[in-house]
Amino acid sequence: MAVCKVCFRHCDLKEGQRGFCGARICRGGEVVCDNYGALTAVALDPVEKKPLRRFHPGSQILSVGSYGCNLRCPFCQNYEISWSQTAMMQRETAESLTPEQLTVLAKKYAPRGSIGMAFTYNEPLIGFEFVRDTARLIHEAGMLNVMVTNGTAELWVLDELAPCIDAMNIDLKGFTADWYRRIGGDLDAVKAFIAGAAKVCHVELTTLVIPGENDSRQEITDIARWIAGELGRDTPLHISRFFPRFKMTDRPATDPALIYRLADTARQELEYVYTGNC
Repeated sequence: MAVCKVCFRHCDLKEGQRGFCGARICRGGEVVCDNYGALTAVALDPVEKKPLRRFHPGSQILSVGSYGCNLRCPFCQNYEISWSQTAMMQRETAESLTPEQLTVLAKKYAPRGSIGMAFTYNEPLIGFEFVRDTARLIHEAGMLNVMVTNGTAELWVLDELAPCIDAMNIDLKGFTADWYRRIGGDLDAVKAFIAGAAKVCHVELTTLVIPGENDSRQEITDIARWIAGELGRDTPLHISRFFPRFKMTDRPATDPALIYRLADTARQELEYVYTGNC
């Protein structure tokens, strides 16, 4: 038996058993990263697609993802590699690359405007060892590292990554404990991670606005006020439009007019508010 200490869930695992995330496993009496180097997606993206609007705008970045996630968002945009049944089959077909091989690939794209590496698509924190090892080599090669994450990890994981991550976009999926419980998360854990990350790298936040769930003016006001008070008014917030997806097809896409109104609400507290998917 061993306890995984990566996130608040602290899965207690028997030998050979996987954690809630599907990517960490008990092996030899300790919990290890089973998706180390297992890549399900590789693409050269604009940095604005992460989304990052105030970090090297106009640049490209090589983006990679693996499989597994420690949340259970029914609206997941990347469910094929996160927590669906299909996602759990990815470990059989994922391409395996070492940190050294991935660094060579990243350098190859530098002439095309790539500034480095983005760890994204699935949840990178559950495989933080691979992120850490690769990011160190990316830094040694004179490039930058970005992470797109749900922020659901203990602060010691952030300490492991802090020396080699230059920017993060962190999902702040709402601002009520009940909503986070419903998607398998913990709001306080995410807030603590965000506050810690903002001390060590550039941070931008994203809130996906879902009709009937987190779409009130009050909730966006609460989010914006917390960001302004905890991180500073100059912290960018992305307010994004929801589209029916995965297990949440019971409601329409968010009205673009609502997104614009909520962005205006957030701008009463924050200097940089961007709309997405509109």
